[in-house]
Formats: sequence, structure tokens, C-alpha cells
Amino acid sequence: MTGFRTRFAPSPTGFLHLGHVASACHARDMAGHDGTFLIRIEDIDPQRCLPAFTQALLDDLEWLGFESAEPVICQSAHLPYYRSMLDTLREQGLVYACTCSRAEMQAGAVGIAPDGSAVYGGHCRGRHGQIVPDQPHVWRLDMDAALKRLGFIPSWQEGAQCIEGRAQDFGDVVLGRRDNGVSYHLCVTCDDARQGITCVTRGADLYEATSVHRVLQELLGFAAPLYVHHGLICDEAGRKLSKRDGAESLRALREKGMSAAAIIALARSSIARTPFNGGADYSGG
Repeated sequence: MTGFRTRFAPSPTGFLHLGHVASACHARDMAGHDGTFLIRIEDIDPQRCLPAFTQALLDDLEWLGFESAEPVICQSAHLPYYRSMLDTLREQGLVYACTCSRAEMQAGAVGIAPDGSAVYGGHCRGRHGQIVPDQPHVWRLDMDAALKRLGFIPSWQEGAQCIEGRAQDFGDVVLGRRDNGVSYHLCVTCDDARQGITCVTRGADLYEATSVHRVLQELLGFAAPLYVHHGLICDEAGRKLSKRDGAESLRALREKGMSAAAIIALARSSIARTPFNGGADYSGG
């Protein structure tokens, strides 16, 4: 099952590690000889995403032999586009301004979403279309209104399986952050559509978020891609490799004398030991 248009989309919040290499291999494998493999930089977080890390990861990918078939897109250069998509939803009366602080949001949470995040209690719901220029705020999707507009809960194709969506269990997710006016859910959905991605390959930690992305695709008139999530490489404590937790970087492996071929082989063997069975063995969180 190859010949797709795929992408590898890291965030430049640190140096690449073995988990990134495995994810890039997975995306390129799904593209195959007849498909298209793209590299995209997801750098909308102005506090954590640094230009130096962007250049470092591009250099490392080149050293490994990963090449984007088209110019690399950096999300930070396209914020007006994402905001225009948010405006479209705002005009439909499907998003509202939320001025709750993080502490207020946590205190008023009404459950845990499938991805492990807190479900917003809806204190600010009802402000549809209103602007609050004098108060810090985020923009939330009114999930109940969105699903009512669609008339169904979107499912998705995970490999050969049809997966029932769980969007209703996420509550009113954030589509526009305080700092830059956009969020991961919005940007990744818009980018996959405008880049014509036909197969989204990514780690199992983003499996549950697909329910939200499918809702946005339907609301914005985007085509639904195929999804193929892969298992995560974990450390000795069973935690997924993470820059925050000090996962050994690709650069450190290079300094130890490992070749590009050896690192790719190690990534492939590591992910082969942690298969992902289309959600049957993963519950999020």
C-alpha cells in the first residue's frame, strides 16, 4: 500500500531523535516510488520553536537522505491563511471567544477527552462571533454546534479499518491560541488539505486527535485522507521518546560514530518492536 502523497512534519523545539527518524521512514515508505514525500515544519509555537532548531533538523534530514519533493513549508510563514480559515468558522457561528484562565479551565473541566486532555466546561459558550479585544482569549470550536451542522459524527479510514469518530467526547477544543491566534488542530488540518496529502502518517499519540481533524475537514470542505498511525519508540521506562525528557538526539548518535544507514536501521528495528494495531491497543492519554 504505497503511492500516496505523504508528509513528515516535525516541530523545531529541539534536535531530532530516533522517534523522529522512525516517523520520517514511515511517511516515506508510504509514499513509495510512485508517491510524493514532503517535509513540513510545524513551528507555530513562538516560545518553543526556534530557527536554529529548524535549520538543525533540516540539516539532519538531509544527512539521513530524506528529501522533500517540494519546497519545505514552515507554518509560521502562513499564519494569515490559518486565521482566514478560523474566520470562516467564526462567520458560521461555530467558534467563540473564551477568556477563562488555565486554572479556571481546569477547575471547570467536565471530564477527560480521548487524548487525555481536560474537557472544557463551556463557561464562555454563547459568545459566538463576539470579539473581546481588551481581554486575553482563545477561540474555541463549539463542538455540539459543529456536529449539529454536519448532522453526523465523522469517521475515518485507518488503513483497511473504518474508525468511528469520538469528536463529541472532546468538547470545545481550542482552534485559536492566545499568542498567535491559531492552534495545532487548525493548522495541521489546513496544511494537509492545501498540500493535497492523501495519506497522513504519524505516531499513535495523535490517533485520537483524528476525530477532531475530521470534523474540521468536513466543516471546511476538505477531502478526507487515509490515516496510518504507527507505534511509538519508548525509553526504558516505557515513555515515548521526547525532547522534553532528554531523549538522545540524532546528533549525539552521529557524534558516537553511527552512520546514517545505521541510525535508520535502528529506528526501523525499534518501531518494529512497538507495533500499533489501528487503535485496538491504544486508548490515548
